[in-house]
Amino acid sequence: MGAHYIQANTNGRLHAADEPSISPLNRGFLYGDAIYEVWRTHEGVIFTWEEHWARLQRSAGALHFELPLAAGAMLSEIKRTVATYREYSGHRGELYIRLQITRGGGAIGLDPALADRSDFVLLVQPCPEVATEKLREGLRLSLATQLRRNPVDALSPAWKTGNYLNNILCLREARARGADEVVMLNHAGEVTEAAVSNIAFVRDGAVITPPLAAGILGGITRELILTEIARAAGVVAREETVRPADFGEMSECFLVSTTKDVGPVAAIDDARFTVGPTTVTSRLKVAFANYARAHAATHPELHV
Repeated sequence: MGAHYIQANTNGRLHAADEPSISPLNRGFLYGDAIYEVWRTHEGVIFTWEEHWARLQRSAGALHFELPLAAGAMLSEIKRTVATYREYSGHRGELYIRLQITRGGGAIGLDPALADRSDFVLLVQPCPEVATEKLREGLRLSLATQLRRNPVDALSPAWKTGNYLNNILCLREARARGADEVVMLNHAGEVTEAAVSNIAFVRDGAVITPPLAAGILGGITRELILTEIARAAGVVAREETVRPADFGEMSECFLVSTTKDVGPVAAIDDARFTVGPTTVTSRLKVAFANYARAHAATHPELHV
C-alpha cells in the first residue's frame, strides 16, 4: 500500500488522492486555468522552498489570480499533509510534493470573472527515482518534429500552468520512437527544453544551456547550476543559443529538474554524448548532492 498510496489535501481537507475532491465546474479541470509547483525533499527537508514559492507567485501574477494562502500557511498545510501521508503509508524516504492552485469554479464560460475563488490541491507521494541503469548508461532523447514549443508571446513556458498539451504531444512523439524524453525546438529552430526538464550541454569543458529567451521554464535546478553548482564543481556555465546542428560539437548532454536533479543523456537521436564517472555531468551531480546536503543541514524549519 505504502508505495502506491498518494495523500491529497484539497483546500484543507485531507483524503486519499483517488477520492473526488473538486467540482466538475472547477476551471482547472475545464480549461487548465491553473498553476502548480513541485518540491522534493532531500534528507527529509523541503528543497528550495522559497525559490519555488516565488515562481508560484510569478505564475499567479501572470494569470491574474490570487493565491488562496500565504506562504507560511501553505507550508503548514504541506507539513500536515506529509505527516498524514507518512503515518498512513509508513514511507520514511524522500518525498514528492505537488501543489496545484486553480482560479476556482463557477458558471461554465471562459470569462475569468465567472470564477468564485482560487483553491488548492496538495499531493504527496514518494519522490520518483531514476533507474540505476539510466544513470549509468544515460537517457535517450529524440527531437520533436511534428510540433514546436509554444512561443513566449502566446503562452509563455515561463509560467508553470496546468496547460501541458504542448509538452504531452511532443513527448508522445518521442516516446513512440522509443526515446525516454523529448527535445523541443522553438519556431526559430533553437533548442528549448525537454517535456519536464531543462536541458544543458558540455562543450570544451564548459556547461551550455539555452537562454530563457528561447522560451523555457526558468528551472530552479537550472538556475542553481548557473549560479552555484557549476562553480562548486570547478566548471564554467553560461546561457547560449543551441541548435540541432550544434550537437556534434557537444561532448556531453544532461537534463536538470527538481525531482531528478542532474540526469546524463547518452543520445539525441543519432547524436551521441559521453556518459560516465569522469564526465563534467558526473562532477555536477556530485556537487549538487553536496549542495542539497548543506541546504538540508541549514534549514531545519523545512523538515517534514
